Order: sequence, then C-alpha cells, then structure tokens
Amino acid sequence: MASQPPQMPIMYNGLQPLSNLDHKTWKTRSSQEAPFLAKVHAVPILIDEFVAAQRFYPIVFSIGDNPVPLALMGLNEGVNVFVDEKGVLLNPAYVPAYLRRYPFMLAKLQPDSDSLSLCFDPTSGLVGDFEEGNPLFDGDQPSETTQNILKFCEEFEMGAQRTNAFMEELKKSDLLMDGELTLQLSDNSQPAIYRGFRMVDENKLRDMRGDELRKINQNGILPLVMAHLFSLPLARDVYVRQLEQGKTQPPPPAESAAAGETVIA
Repeated sequence: MASQPPQMPIMYNGLQPLSNLDHKTWKTRSSQEAPFLAKVHAVPILIDEFVAAQRFYPIVFSIGDNPVPLALMGLNEGVNVFVDEKGVLLNPAYVPAYLRRYPFMLAKLQPDSDSLSLCFDPTSGLVGDFEEGNPLFDGDQPSETTQNILKFCEEFEMGAQRTNAFMEELKKSDLLMDGELTLQLSDNSQPAIYRGFRMVDENKLRDMRGDELRKINQNGILPLVMAHLFSLPLARDVYVRQLEQGKTQPPPPAESAAAGETVIA
C-alpha cells in the first residue's frame, strides 16, 4: 500500500501531479457511476476500516513478500458483486477509503525523495476543464475542495503506515498462512475451493503463549485479527451473489475436489 509502487495501483491508469499552472481552471466532479470498479474484485483497506468493512466483505491478505489487507468484493478476478456494470452500488455497503480517495493520491515524483505530491488519474473522467464541478484552485491557491482532498489523502497515508506496521507484526508473529476457503451450498453440489490469498492461522493463534497473546492484545493487533476472522464467513454470501448474478458457475456434482477449485488472483 505504498504511495508509489513499482506498477500503477489498482484502478489507476496513470498519475499526473496537480498544478496551479496546468490545471488552474480545472474542476473535480463526483459521479454515482464508477465503471472501472465493476471489474475490481479486491480492494486494499486500512486497519482503521476493519471493524466497518468486516460487516460487508471478507477481509483477507494478499500473497507476496509485502501482503496488504484486502476487502473481497468478488471471489474471482474481474467479478464485483456489490456494483452493477456501471459501477453503481447495488445495496448500501461500506465504501473503502481506497475507493473514496480515487482519482487522487499522494505520490513521489522523484524516487530519491521522500516528498509526496497530490496527483490524480487523468483518465478517470472526474478531473478536467469542466463547466460544472468544484474548482481545484482559487486563483493561484488550492481551493477548499483541494485542501479537503489533500487532507483526506494525508490521513490515508498515515493509515497506510499504521497498516504496514500491523502487517509487519503479523509476519513477525508468523501468524499468516496460505488461505483456503471451502464454500458448500445447501444442495449436494461439489464444494467450491478458493485459494490464492493469505489468512491468519487460527491454530497458531490458539497456541500462542500467554505473554505473546497479551502483547498482541495490548498493542491492538488481536481485535484486528478477530475482525478478519469474523469476516471470513461472508465469503459464502459473496459466492451466492456471484451465482445469483450469473457471474460464476457452481462446481459440478460428483467431480473431484480440484474441479471446484478457484484461485483468487
């Protein structure tokens, strides 16, 4: 969840620094539609959001050397069961800060500098020289709208730092394991097995020594771990939604377990 990863963050097709010279008359506008979101199945979330997000989404962790928490909006790549094809929410749900921040973000303009600049995705259609919208500049100075955007992005960065620290503690405690979710419908169809993510190992958590358990409770890690674990049963609800929306097929009956296996990419 770094500000400027080697490749573009999900949903962003480019980043351009906001400038009072190049964008003096530009405006930003909101939209109920987010077509780009219709194909996004996993959204990074901050630890500050775990309690709110776990009511709606399964929370898992990405694979790789630097895992991040993810809210699953679908179980298959390119599938989002919470929005329609135009990216409009189908039902009221918590909207992760990562989505609310778009199309803006703080990013490094120089790899060797720690300075972050307010940037935006020029392909979003939400920032431009529009007739209507909220001005980004008041003369040469950032408008109130831009100041609020900047403040939100700064708060997001601070939340990202806390989230990175949380993930480091999980790795130090060796609590993460390769995840697997087996989803069984009420009929006798073959269960669907989802892999390709990481999750907290409940057995290791249960076997932790008292002093270790006390430590992760005192530093606030344990409640976050429990929010993650409590959210996992929601994967079945997401799977059912996929079936109802025709976005996945139930595994065939009387087949081998591998036939129902799906990887969360």
